[in-house]
Amino acid sequence: MTSIRWAFNARAWKPTQVEWLLASQSIQREEKERIGQFYFQRDAKTSIIGRCLLRKVISESLDIPWNTFSLSRTDKGKPILSDATLADSLHFNVAHQGDFVLLAAERHVPCGVDVMEVRTPGSRSIPDFFDLMKRKLTANEWRTIRSAGSEPQQLAMFYRHWCLKESYIKAIGIGLGFELTRIDFHVNTTRIAVGEVVSDTVLYLDGKLVTPNQWIFQETRIDENHHAAVGLQKTTEDQQIVETPFRTRTFQELMESAQPLLSPDMEYWEKFTAKQSAPNVPGNKVSS
Repeated sequence: MTSIRWAFNARAWKPTQVEWLLASQSIQREEKERIGQFYFQRDAKTSIIGRCLLRKVISESLDIPWNTFSLSRTDKGKPILSDATLADSLHFNVAHQGDFVLLAAERHVPCGVDVMEVRTPGSRSIPDFFDLMKRKLTANEWRTIRSAGSEPQQLAMFYRHWCLKESYIKAIGIGLGFELTRIDFHVNTTRIAVGEVVSDTVLYLDGKLVTPNQWIFQETRIDENHHAAVGLQKTTEDQQIVETPFRTRTFQELMESAQPLLSPDMEYWEKFTAKQSAPNVPGNKVSS
């Protein structure tokens, strides 16, 4: 199996009744119930697509039917295969923010993925936002951010660093409570083109260099406004990890091998259509 990187534009997806019913039939009951509690359509869409992406990659990578396995979570909330005999054979992670839901998957390589949309921080100015976040990044990281150019370019570099930190934390499965300044990223490629994958950013953990034989961080831009990072923890020094761009999947591609776990639920569709689309949040996309 090669490295897998999938992207789904959830904001552009306007589910039909047939599509929403199919997706909601193709996930576990507890997942369906949790998704049904979201107040906004936006959050329900990204969550249900994330679960379907996981089921698709597991089914295809391990050659097992979509509806014959179950997913659970670690005590830190990271999705895992419930079957302990399969859990180490495939590592996967999902992220969603802005327009996109992303999935990264690897055989025998723990991985974490994150995506961030570059937007102005609500009603705050960019300098005020940076002041609010100043304790989340290291002095080295702030120097890199402030040297990136204009304020929009600095904001894009901030979100790039945030993706890197989240990808590391999600790969190790720690979740909340990790001191972010323990991880210090040194960026070498300052500009990344849309679709380009770079892996020359270096990590220092607690002031000590973490070599590429231990960790690799693949960075890309999904489009002009979305940065993404995949953190990959090598289990052996000689593991070869290919720089793999994200492939955008359609709903039809995502669900082509789906097999229902649940019965159709018209009430679930009606409740979805009654939800507000998304919150009215101030802030605009920023072109860097």
